[in-house]
Amino acid sequence: MKPLLRPSRLAPGARVAVVAPSGPVPEERLQAGLDLLRGWDLDPVVAPHVLDRHREFGYLAGTDADRAADLQAAWCDPSVDAVLCARGGYGAQRMADLLDWEAMRAAGPKVFVGFSDITALHEAFATRLGLVTLHGPMAAGIDFIKNAGAQDHLRATLFAPETVRTITSGGTPLVPGRARGVTLGGCLSLLAAELGTPHARPSARGGLLCLEDVGEETYRLDRYLTQLLRAGRLDGVHGVLLGSWERCEPYEGLRPLFADRLGGLGVPVVEDVRFGHCEGALTIPFGVAAELDAEAGTLTLDEPALR
Repeated sequence: MKPLLRPSRLAPGARVAVVAPSGPVPEERLQAGLDLLRGWDLDPVVAPHVLDRHREFGYLAGTDADRAADLQAAWCDPSVDAVLCARGGYGAQRMADLLDWEAMRAAGPKVFVGFSDITALHEAFATRLGLVTLHGPMAAGIDFIKNAGAQDHLRATLFAPETVRTITSGGTPLVPGRARGVTLGGCLSLLAAELGTPHARPSARGGLLCLEDVGEETYRLDRYLTQLLRAGRLDGVHGVLLGSWERCEPYEGLRPLFADRLGGLGVPVVEDVRFGHCEGALTIPFGVAAELDAEAGTLTLDEPALR
């Protein structure tokens, strides 16, 4: 697995578009997020359908076509330097095939930020655009607008990425060791759901795989991991980082599952890495060559996430 193309960092005054590829967005949270972005001396613009709600399927932020059109228009707008997702939920998979990837590739690289359901788009941006993306807080996410730690780490990644080349999680080794590879991953259930789709990577070979999820029963996490293993998705992986498991079983009950399903890979596995659905979530760049030190709980990037 090779490192991907790094977009340019942001500068004061940069224009950032906010889109909603997945679930509906609470307006008050959106406004709070926009205020934060303006406080960073950014110029946020809201895509036309961000506050929509699908007439039949209330879990979607408007129709698939409208959500896709918002993302594509924002990406292809030469005045926009970054595209930030408003929230996750569900729906990114439904609109990913409606995007004109050739037009988006022609528009050139820019910063893309999101997590959770946006995992489907992280995969697509990697396979179709060959682009580094940021697994980080979203503009209308409660974890973003209420947590200074999450805000500070995202801001540093966007404006001064050289200051966060070493991401220190305080995590502990489930399987000790060091490993080098290219970062990838996201929400475990989405990675399992993406298997066999046009935009999914066939394997994590040569990668440092980041996994997290929210609100899942332990047997479901077992199912997702087993599916990835049976499909060969974890063949050749170099290391695994386990993030947050909010609203799942307490972690003491999850540790035996991860040891059982991942311990046999023969690679370092670090747990309690602070990314995903948690307070003070770290921003993790995907597509960057890095070294994982499981004992130290550090991920050190070979280069800053953004140029």
